[in-house]
Amino acid sequence: MTTRRRRVPGPPEQPAKLRRATEWAGVSKGEIVEVAQTGMRSATWEFVAHVRNVVTGDEWIEVVGGKGGDRVLRSFRPERVFAPKGRRSGPRSSLADEPRLPLG
Repeated sequence: MTTRRRRVPGPPEQPAKLRRATEWAGVSKGEIVEVAQTGMRSATWEFVAHVRNVVTGDEWIEVVGGKGGDRVLRSFRPERVFAPKGRRSGPRSSLADEPRLPLG
């Protein structure tokens, strides 16, 4: 009797219709971003990826975080994702409208 070897699955493949980028609009994976209209005031979010469905043209931003140290993966429309607030006051543009560009 022969023994069957167990197949070891490789890394999961991305569907061909989805394109993921770990950098978008001057933000890299792990950087802090703000998300508007979440209903959570003290939530903190880290950028994970920008995802685009090349078939439908839909796009979204994946972030991880939440309230009080939560590490929940969530997706939001690009218009709702902003660079962290600085000392500057007044109206802000989302990273989709006004990307952070490197200085110099």
